[in-house]
Amino acid sequence: MQNHAAPVAATGSGTELLDSAVARLVRETGASVAMVYLLPKNETTLRLTVLAGVPIQLAVPWTRVTLSAPMPVADALRHRCLIWLGSQEELARRYPRPALVLPYRFSLAAAPIRTGTTDWGGLVLLWPGSHPPELTPRERDAVAGGCRDIGMLMQQAEAAGHPVLPGTQPRVLPPPEPPVPDPAEGSAAMEFVRRLPGGSCALSLDGTITFLNPEAAELLGTRAADLLGTLPWVSLPWLDDPSVEDHYRAAVIGRQQTSFTALRPPDRWLSFHLFPNATGISVRIVPAVNPDPAGAAVSAEPPTPAAPSRATALYHLMHLAATLTEAVGTQDVIELTGDQLMPAFRIHSLVVLTSAEGRLRVEGSRGSHATLMDGFDGTPLTSDTPAAHVLTTGVPAFFATATELDRAYPALVLRKTVAACAFLPLVVSGHPIGSLVLAYDRPHTFEPEERALLTSIAGLLAQALDRARLYDAKDRLAHSLQAHLLPHTLPRIPGLDIAARYLPAARGTGIGGDFYDLIQLDDTTAAATIGDVQGHNVNAAVLMGQVRTAVHASAGAPPDEVLARTNRLLTDLDPGLFTSCLYVHLDLAGHRAVLATAGHPAPLLRQPDGQTEVLELPPGLLLGVDPASRYPTAEIPLPPGAALALFTDGLVEAPGVDFDDATAELAEHFALALDQSMDSVADTLVRYAERSTPGSDDIALLLINALGTDGPTRPDR
Repeated sequence: MQNHAAPVAATGSGTELLDSAVARLVRETGASVAMVYLLPKNETTLRLTVLAGVPIQLAVPWTRVTLSAPMPVADALRHRCLIWLGSQEELARRYPRPALVLPYRFSLAAAPIRTGTTDWGGLVLLWPGSHPPELTPRERDAVAGGCRDIGMLMQQAEAAGHPVLPGTQPRVLPPPEPPVPDPAEGSAAMEFVRRLPGGSCALSLDGTITFLNPEAAELLGTRAADLLGTLPWVSLPWLDDPSVEDHYRAAVIGRQQTSFTALRPPDRWLSFHLFPNATGISVRIVPAVNPDPAGAAVSAEPPTPAAPSRATALYHLMHLAATLTEAVGTQDVIELTGDQLMPAFRIHSLVVLTSAEGRLRVEGSRGSHATLMDGFDGTPLTSDTPAAHVLTTGVPAFFATATELDRAYPALVLRKTVAACAFLPLVVSGHPIGSLVLAYDRPHTFEPEERALLTSIAGLLAQALDRARLYDAKDRLAHSLQAHLLPHTLPRIPGLDIAARYLPAARGTGIGGDFYDLIQLDDTTAAATIGDVQGHNVNAAVLMGQVRTAVHASAGAPPDEVLARTNRLLTDLDPGLFTSCLYVHLDLAGHRAVLATAGHPAPLLRQPDGQTEVLELPPGLLLGVDPASRYPTAEIPLPPGAALALFTDGLVEAPGVDFDDATAELAEHFALALDQSMDSVADTLVRYAERSTPGSDDIALLLINALGTDGPTRPDR
């Protein structure tokens, strides 16, 4: 019998440093559940690192949360603010996916863990459904203080050369120890329990039975010794019903009292009343009348020990179905499927295969042994292998032992790689597109119910993969289009040191319309432009190309006329999108620049002595709004040693941060890089943006340093 009572310890580095901070946070806020997520450097996925208040099996679907996911902890970190959800209704309205999987009464707060400009991760706290609809000032202060303390611990550990890293499994803090009564109180408590009618039972937070009196054992129809340390829905077959485990989940997650009635075959109905707290669940069991005389008894066949309970399987299946609706890209689909499917069904390895040019191709895998993938990758579809057979016939295959697999496919040498496996067709609209391989590290009996469930999951995966492959194709096409519309190189202009950078937004947001360009007009004049087309799609990229072409066609005219002509073109095209644009005419001989803006952020000007400011330009409407718009100009001196930084708002814009404050901070970084080449400065500013912005918008950056007509030129890159 599997025992879930043992706490799970993380195998990461230094996570135990967070234990006391998390325990103190739970005490000070009165929260019932705490989850600390860490964001490893250069990654976009939050990882559950420390868990308190619920067993690990209830948190498995939430162990990995991508920054782009519509989840409270991801939003809290992206927007750098506290997210408060005071009711189940509010959770369902703002975050339907977790609300669908967790239909229980609780309140939730999510907050970012940060120090300075460094994002360390996020915090999630849950309170029982009885919590008032708003956080109290004391609770808010405790949440903020807890995040600050954890952030400081992370910072100190990294400074000491021992950074705290997420483990392969979350670190689960044990529940608080109940007070130890003196012998007289313990004796009185036992007498109290004996006098109560019916049965008394105690469960730990993970659902295992820790105590039951003789009356409870008699009502349940078994010996107490056979139940202690077991899960009731596993050791009592007639309780293996999703609704039973669902009541347990409601008690643990929502800390709410709950009741249900169940039939003990052949004809005895029992009523169960659950009373949870931070240390476990007390259960009262009393006889009950049949609530449904026509109701039939559930099956008395015990579940297969290797298979999850029906409630657990349905829990993960529902979560997977909701998750896959939001997945973008093939790898996202495979990662999310692995996160949900593997722990729910105790799968050791997962491989997704598709067909290409008459052969199987490994599209992605989770936890897979190299030998497992080598056994299928590149195999002809005509080969005598289970993966090829499943793909071509659409009929799943299950092998409970390696011996069964060897007997059916003697040429496939996988005995040392798997102990059992399943091969499931990935079918979309009746057409097989691939195979799903599930491998186990021990023999596994596939009961009919589990076979049906795994086959259904493969169907969900196939549909999600089909959508993801279409997304990937469109994404590649769109980014290729955008890349071809941006300049591959910038002209070498004597007297200028120039650098440009373009960073696409995080995956899943589509492509943007950010653009930049540098145009040499003659030996002593040039034009620079930068802009941002509204939206993140192919239309935005196409319009960006049209705007850039229009600016090229008008380059050399005064800046106000360049923007006016481009604006008239866009209003004639009526694309339904607006564009910001900044145009700069550079007079290198006269050491001056003339600028005009169409709703675009003003550039930074750094003087030769390092003094840096945000230029004040007369405003102009966005391109494409009014065909009669005028774009007034401003002239500035640009002596040798002065530099301009043109940028799009993705470089500085972050939720909850004032735009002017963020721009001023960018100016400080620009000023400090006085003696660096523009290439080096561009890298510095991009690193600043990666730390300070959520990455949800494209970034374009164009740096221009006036060296004088006799100065060095920018080297080709």
